[in-house]
Amino acid sequence: MMALVLLWAAPVRAQDEIIKSHGYNFYGELSYPADFSHLGYVNPDAPKGGEISIAFVGTLDSMNPYSGKGRAHLFSVFGYESLLAEAPSGESVPADVYGEYYCLLCETVEYPADKSWVIFHMRPEARFSDGTPVTAHDIAFSHNLLLDEGLKSYADAVRKRIPKVEVIDDLTIKFYFADGISRRSLIESVGGVPAWPRAWFEKTGLGLKDTWIENPPGSGAYKVGSVDMTRRIVLERNPEYWGRDLPINKGRHNFDRIRLEIFSDDTAAFEAFKAGEYTFRREGDSKKWATGYDFPKVQNGYIVREELPDGAPATSSGIIFNLNSENLKDRRVREAVALAFNFEWTNESLQYGLFKQRASFSQDTPVMARGAPEGAELALLKSLGDVIAPEMLTTEARVPHTSNAKSLRDRRNVRAAGKLLEEAGWTVVNGKRVNAEGQPLRLNFLFDSASSPTGTAVIENFVANLQTFGVDVVLEKVDSSQYTARERDRDYDLLFESYPAMLGTGAGLRQYFGSEAAAFSLFNPAGVASPMVDAIIEASLNAETREEENAAMMALDRALRHEFIMIPVWYKQNHWTAYYDQYEHPEGQPPYALGYLDWWWFNSEKAAALKAAGALR
Repeated sequence: MMALVLLWAAPVRAQDEIIKSHGYNFYGELSYPADFSHLGYVNPDAPKGGEISIAFVGTLDSMNPYSGKGRAHLFSVFGYESLLAEAPSGESVPADVYGEYYCLLCETVEYPADKSWVIFHMRPEARFSDGTPVTAHDIAFSHNLLLDEGLKSYADAVRKRIPKVEVIDDLTIKFYFADGISRRSLIESVGGVPAWPRAWFEKTGLGLKDTWIENPPGSGAYKVGSVDMTRRIVLERNPEYWGRDLPINKGRHNFDRIRLEIFSDDTAAFEAFKAGEYTFRREGDSKKWATGYDFPKVQNGYIVREELPDGAPATSSGIIFNLNSENLKDRRVREAVALAFNFEWTNESLQYGLFKQRASFSQDTPVMARGAPEGAELALLKSLGDVIAPEMLTTEARVPHTSNAKSLRDRRNVRAAGKLLEEAGWTVVNGKRVNAEGQPLRLNFLFDSASSPTGTAVIENFVANLQTFGVDVVLEKVDSSQYTARERDRDYDLLFESYPAMLGTGAGLRQYFGSEAAAFSLFNPAGVASPMVDAIIEASLNAETREEENAAMMALDRALRHEFIMIPVWYKQNHWTAYYDQYEHPEGQPPYALGYLDWWWFNSEKAAALKAAGALR
């Protein structure tokens, strides 16, 4: 991977402090100069062609992921681009730096030093897949459509912060930002709006509120080839893609086809991979990774089993508490429930010792809270006054409890849980925990039945252990569609889900952890609504230096762990991949993305050898 030297963005600064650049970073720094030839981690000469196929486990019923209705796959957004570059696969672009954004549909971005507005100058050559130009009118339409018909938590937040959008001409659009608010995340947020063709919506009469099977045309490298919601979705590379020669796209979008095969459960999906029904698998099941790949195609070298470094912070996965559940509002009950999760036994007995226990929302990063607060973090917490829990100023950051690796039922933790439940008013009557009115401590755990056998076993053992505490907990296994609908309705006490890992601040933190949208945000499954968390998020958004931002993010990690919204589970430090030996990737792996749908490529000679050997049809 090319070593990148940190450069100033070579912006044009007029006397009135107007900055014009090929990209954006809140602090003004860009790693790639205006005349860069390609991203440093790609192979700019990668061949084009071939197919990569992957699996999806669950059910799908829509190609519209923006309405909050139905269940759509990532492939439904793959064809859409934005003013600033983003990977359609949801990964970072560039994947070797954090917090930097480069022009894609725009040629340049222009803004004053106070970031009170932004103007995007668009590329005249940009086209949708139907050949019509992408204009500023389409960008304004898309922005307003998301406000009118998109997710409420997003729309509410954006309306307060972005009061006006102005189309200056066909290729120039200006966004105005509200006075008296943080400028953090505003430019990259409007620069990340998907570009939809206004004419398509006007012609069809459809909107975001509708379920799509046929998608509006996009301007991206891929367009939808075919859709069968019960079997597969196929994307095809657009040979007329307008942006194929842009420096930011060199060495990317290399496959002619990307195919998604749909399966009802992970066992069926794995058997299909072994049979060659799809060709790339990103493994998440530790048992399969440890023992499942000892079959002839791996032994013969037809399938490559490869671990690649993952430099991104671990996703904050865990058993999430619905904080609005009456039986979980008492923190002592949540503490007791958590003691039923035995990471050490789970990792050794079910997961082959392949994981580490996660403690933080910023695990193993410079902004992970460690020990007691000190320095800039302590000063920040003190400056926020009474909203900060006093004990947070002097105690070490919360870490998960330890358990006996040799026995699922750790007697020490059973006793500790019993004491906590007694203190919370839940006594034992005939082996069951009941309150003063004789009502049982009842919890429901919502779980996706399409989950892997190992993941299912982990949760089943947790539930069984919790039941020995006298808690009446029921594991409700439902199909993917029911799971999605009930999660959106907050119809659960517990569920296995995740929050994004945190490296830096952004307005999205309010949707994930803020009180403002806690009652309805689809991104906040715990329903976190904490004045302390709100105050720290606000402080992070108002940070003027990286040092201030890092201190605030460390404080936020500490506060979220203190509020105890989930039982953190496990993480790994590598990507587990298995694929038929017809794909290649650059030798250097960037830290923030795996990129197998982005900058990997197809080797036709290897593919022919696999077919000749009978390994693939």
